[in-house]
Amino acid sequence: MLPGLELGAVTGWLAQYGFAMLRIGAFLIASPAFGGRFVPAQVRVVAVVVLALPVMAGGIAGGVVLPAPADLAGLAVLRLVFTEIVLGLVAGMVLTVLFGAAALAGDKIAATAGLGFAAQFDPAAGGQTPVVAQLFGLLMLMIFLGGDGHLAALRIVLESYQAVPVGAPVDFARIVGVGLTTGSRMFALGMGVMLPVVACLLLLNIAVGVVTRSAPSLNLFSFGFPITMAATLVLLYVTAPVTGAALEDVVAEGLTAVASVLGGADGGR
Repeated sequence: MLPGLELGAVTGWLAQYGFAMLRIGAFLIASPAFGGRFVPAQVRVVAVVVLALPVMAGGIAGGVVLPAPADLAGLAVLRLVFTEIVLGLVAGMVLTVLFGAAALAGDKIAATAGLGFAAQFDPAAGGQTPVVAQLFGLLMLMIFLGGDGHLAALRIVLESYQAVPVGAPVDFARIVGVGLTTGSRMFALGMGVMLPVVACLLLLNIAVGVVTRSAPSLNLFSFGFPITMAATLVLLYVTAPVTGAALEDVVAEGLTAVASVLGGADGGR
């Protein structure tokens, strides 16, 4: 005869499984590529369930210490749930914020080139964004996925259960500091991505202004606008390798920030 399972044991196992999905689920919701609106909710649910299997297996084997089913039934578990969700959300948000450097660079290039009106609805941003910004965002996503950055991010999240065990004290001041530093780094990285193109366009606009000032009969829109658009396309093509290298640095710094949150959030461990 097959051994039977008690309902209480099954319920406790499911409660532990749900708890194991908190940190991973919060990270997937807040991170780019995984939490985008273009990803169906069913795919995200399946991804969370599958990625929680190693954590649950480690908990059964003793590698990851999960709360006992009896502890999950008390109010004390609310603190653990809050900590797990905060760790996952902050790790995903710092990665998303740094990835915003690509869209920021594309937006500023479009504004400098006079292409800000060429905008369409972006489902990821939830509004109208310039086409150049969307192209930079897609390039950022391609570099992230093509370089196996998503696998590295998931590995960091799964290994964080060893660096920051469940129930360990967490230094929230350190997490806030990482978040603030990430915001400033986004602007710095975005400037590094857009600076070659924007600097050349600025010099071109100065030259067009001098020419139109010297010859008032020339129409600024019929003379300067086509030149600026053509120069923008040429500059984007010429600086593509430099832009790709800069976006690779954004991916590397994003993974470092995630590791800093999940690997160094435990105060002093």
